[in-house]
Amino acid sequence: MKNAVVLLSGGLDSATVLAMARAEGYVCYALSVDYGQRHHSELAASQRVAQTLGAREHRVVNIDLTGFGGSALTDNKIAVPEQESAGIPLTYVPARNTIMLSLALAWAEVLHAQDIFIGVNAVDYSGYPDCRPAYIDAFERMANLATQAAVEGHPLTLHAPLLHLSKAQIIRRGNLLGVDYSTTVSCYQADEQGRACGLCDSCRLRHAGFVAAGVADPTRYSSPGVLATPA
Repeated sequence: MKNAVVLLSGGLDSATVLAMARAEGYVCYALSVDYGQRHHSELAASQRVAQTLGAREHRVVNIDLTGFGGSALTDNKIAVPEQESAGIPLTYVPARNTIMLSLALAWAEVLHAQDIFIGVNAVDYSGYPDCRPAYIDAFERMANLATQAAVEGHPLTLHAPLLHLSKAQIIRRGNLLGVDYSTTVSCYQADEQGRACGLCDSCRLRHAGFVAAGVADPTRYSSPGVLATPA
């Protein structure tokens, strides 16, 4: 069995990826990052997901990006958008995936793991530049130039199995693998209990995915009349 590092946010996509990696026979080491995100309850969700989906180990690394701000997720002066907008949204966090993948790469070298999994998606997503196929390919090439393991003949593979799937396809795949999506948190402004706002871009994409998949939305919402039944 091979070791793999799986980036685990606590959301729907990363939970599905962890289940997929486990199903492929990898021994999974889940890595979450506390970067000062507004939706801090996703970190509690990541602990639940790591435990229920059988991660060998789960670590949370602290990297405070609030010192830079520049995103509605790391700067309280910027409101989380509740209307669809064109272009890259205010919830984009500068360099977030690059930072997270670099941390995963460091841990992978220590674990002698040649595989990293990330739950980025280029179909039903918010338009982030670091969720696109060209970015994933470029990071993998960089990783194989920058690490001792790769230059000594043990190249790394960066897996993004959700990259070309719709949200509905992701949910169907996760259901087959036994993912309990009620334990996940995707909302950009979830409250301390992990209840979703039902208004942000992430909530809309998530709920539309359940509708398209023909699966009941198990998300807990904080307000009545928002997308689905509140908790």
